[in-house]
Amino acid sequence: MNFIWIGVLVLVVLILIPMTVKIVTEYERGVIFRLGRLIGAKGPGLFLIIPFVDRMIKVDLRVITMDVPSQEVITKDNVTVRVNAVIYFRVVDPEASVVKVLDHIRATSQISQTTLRNVLGQSELDELLTAREKLNQLLQRIIDEHTDPWGIKVSTVEIKEVELAETMKRSMAAQAEAERERRAKIIHADGEFQASARLAEAGTIIAKEPVSLQLRYLQTLTEIASERNSTIIFPLPIDFFNVFARLGGNKEQEEQTTK
Repeated sequence: MNFIWIGVLVLVVLILIPMTVKIVTEYERGVIFRLGRLIGAKGPGLFLIIPFVDRMIKVDLRVITMDVPSQEVITKDNVTVRVNAVIYFRVVDPEASVVKVLDHIRATSQISQTTLRNVLGQSELDELLTAREKLNQLLQRIIDEHTDPWGIKVSTVEIKEVELAETMKRSMAAQAEAERERRAKIIHADGEFQASARLAEAGTIIAKEPVSLQLRYLQTLTEIASERNSTIIFPLPIDFFNVFARLGGNKEQEEQTTK
């Protein structure tokens, strides 16, 4: 008979030990309720609770990566786009995450979706495409303000992809092509303007020094002479020969003076 009672006692002890001894890992906390009243968060490590009186809920403190489902958004300039995002958050107050919200992960997902639609709906398409970092910071700040009472800290929000309609893609491509053509024409016009200014300066110099024009003729003849495949008739102005005539007359006067 004693052996039966000993066996029953051992069985009861084996049942109560798992209900009494709790082990919480480093990245978890155990939120304890005693007869429905919050006692506090314990862990990490090993501790004891009162069976049938205390109840423990484990809360994970690691960073959670959550994809925000694709949302259809109408921007401020009436362009319909589909946008999805990713959010990184973690629990910083285990007690609040259990007591103040039923499911903190689902609640964070829902508030992220609504905030994404609201914020991007107040932005223009160009801002959505070019100022994405600014929008990420704005989304992170707003979502973090909403989730702070739940003991949730939102560290990062990133807009992943912006999907445009095919007609809008073609319109943007045409606009980009027109912008490139406009820039090319401006660059070409600037080049023509600079070249004409240089030519005007060169014309002014040649007008002051006619000899420079003759030197340019000789340089051109030298360049043409390197090609032997054709016969080239190159007109020369009369002034070109007058220069040599003056040079020859000056030489004769010097010889007569010497004699």
